[in-house]
Amino acid sequence: MALHFDLVDLRLFVFIAEESNLTRAAARAHLSLPAASMRVKHLEQAIGVKLLNRESQGVSLRPPGRTLLHHARKVLGQLESLRGDLQEYAEGVKGHVRVQANTTAITEFIPPVLSAFLLSHPDVNTDLRERLSHDIVRAVNEGTADIGIVADSVDTAGLQAMPYRQDRLVLAASARHPLARKRALDFAATLDYDYVALHEGSAIHSFLAQAAAQLRRPLKIRTQVSSFEAVCRMIAADVGIGILPESAARRHAASLDIRLVRLSNDWAARNLLICVRELDSLPLFARHLIAMLEADGRGEASPPRARPQR
Repeated sequence: MALHFDLVDLRLFVFIAEESNLTRAAARAHLSLPAASMRVKHLEQAIGVKLLNRESQGVSLRPPGRTLLHHARKVLGQLESLRGDLQEYAEGVKGHVRVQANTTAITEFIPPVLSAFLLSHPDVNTDLRERLSHDIVRAVNEGTADIGIVADSVDTAGLQAMPYRQDRLVLAASARHPLARKRALDFAATLDYDYVALHEGSAIHSFLAQAAAQLRRPLKIRTQVSSFEAVCRMIAADVGIGILPESAARRHAASLDIRLVRLSNDWAARNLLICVRELDSLPLFARHLIAMLEADGRGEASPPRARPQR
């Protein structure tokens, strides 16, 4: 089958999937409704299958349409990355690495490694974003992230995954809180108490909210703050309890009057993984960042600097 895809068609199809409405999708693509409808019709004729279900409330994707959407997003994402990389070449930057990681990795582990990497690669930029682990896996699969750092509780099938670090989520409570005397607790037993939480945009907040929703219980959030240090200070002031990575909790417990309680839930013990689509296809400087992360995870010094190149 000889297929030729028009980028306008691919972008239009993504808009249709996002809007579930051909009229709104056409407007986003700056096309008239008849022109957009004709493009979809020609696309279906070229492929030989129906891509959409036309319904009274709009449109929905058929299985072939979902497959096309998956690949269309990859293609458009790669083109956007190409445009950005070429623009950076014009501005004197020789490389760009897109990294997505969960809250623990970003706040506890990555900063010193990334600092050393950027110092040794002055002509490389990085884009570091905090995301939920399952969103990171999707981003790496779709090519919108080069490197992902995720908890091993998510499915990384189809990606190359390498061990990075181990960490555990623990409950932190003030020394005067009733839960501070416990040796271990199930997460469900904490939901009767007020919480100090990170902001809603943080991956760890979303993870805990999902865990509570699975129990059909809400998180009773008394206040939200922007850092693990702020969480621990509010806990020490008896505002509420909190759940955070053990590495961060122990560091702040050394100077604050808080107690740490083990969570008995399986998801509390987490192995972090570095995941990529295909290691050998990454630029040398991106592979060097991965080598530095792996060395840091093993408690070793960073490997010798490799000359950055594409």
